Amino acid sequence: MNLILLHDSDFVAPSRVRLSDRRFHHIRTIQHPQVGDSLRVGRLDGWVGSGRVLAQDNSGIELETCFDQAPPPSLPLTMILALPRPKMLKRTLQTIAAMGVERLYLINSYRVDKSYWSTPLLSPDAIREQLLLGLEQSGDTRLPDVQLRKRFKPFVEDELTALAAGTRALVAHPYNAAECPAAELAPTTLAIGPEGGFIAYEVEKLAEAGLVPMHIGRRILRVETAVPVLLARLFPPV
Repeated sequence: MNLILLHDSDFVAPSRVRLSDRRFHHIRTIQHPQVGDSLRVGRLDGWVGSGRVLAQDNSGIELETCFDQAPPPSLPLTMILALPRPKMLKRTLQTIAAMGVERLYLINSYRVDKSYWSTPLLSPDAIREQLLLGLEQSGDTRLPDVQLRKRFKPFVEDELTALAAGTRALVAHPYNAAECPAAELAPTTLAIGPEGGFIAYEVEKLAEAGLVPMHIGRRILRVETAVPVLLARLFPPV
């Protein structure tokens, strides 16, 4: 945890918070602060700053907060991601939040097992939990907007064209595709398929919506690996 992320419900006064959940246990067991020490804190969807330890006991810790820095800028990216298997979904959501993705659509695909859509990890609270872990890791405060779309064709035909309009619109595809474009901090729509890629029909539909197939090399990567590699290739450090 590189940032203690604070929620509105944590505040017991305008500039004072009390923590007694997993964040408190992490602070107590890993950081070992003393009264008067400062910790790095951020307010969810707000600014970053410091929290001076006012008091602590076996049940919680109180911090006096001061927010004086903007969080890292988000990537101007709408990611369209074929739903990964549940075990991989948790890590991928953390990575997406840590790297500053602005908006995420989890979609269906021919190679997505139907059982994946029944996982409890897709509940709003479960998704939020993984995103928060990613923000705490990277020192960011802004949650990505996550949407679920269980039907591929209606999403592509009814929504994707408008989402991709005016952006650098790409679909990561390992076969018969152009090379990955140079890094650029430009509004981007990026579709990423399952580990075996989208099937030909899906690539055709995505192309009809304006997305250009591109690849990052001959190696076929797992989704949890492909996501950070693609973002590192498409965007400069921010």
